[in-house]
Amino acid sequence: MKAIVNVYLKQGVLDPQGKAAHHALESLGFHGIEDVRIGKQIVIKLDSMSKEEAITKVKEMSETLLANTVIEDYDIEIVQ
Repeated sequence: MKAIVNVYLKQGVLDPQGKAAHHALESLGFHGIEDVRIGKQIVIKLDSMSKEEAITKVKEMSETLLANTVIEDYDIEIVQ
């Protein structure tokens, strides 16, 4: 079983990397882009367990280490 955790800055938190990427994309001729936000993706391979156990365990990992919940949000996807 595999867990995919996507971590990204909360709305309202400045994202200088996203702003730089947005500017660069426009400079390269990619117009019509409203906003760019940069985040990170963490892929965790888990031992066999139920989907509910996996979500609980990965949520605990995210709250403890993987995301700074003061300024970041995250979502979890479990893939079999």
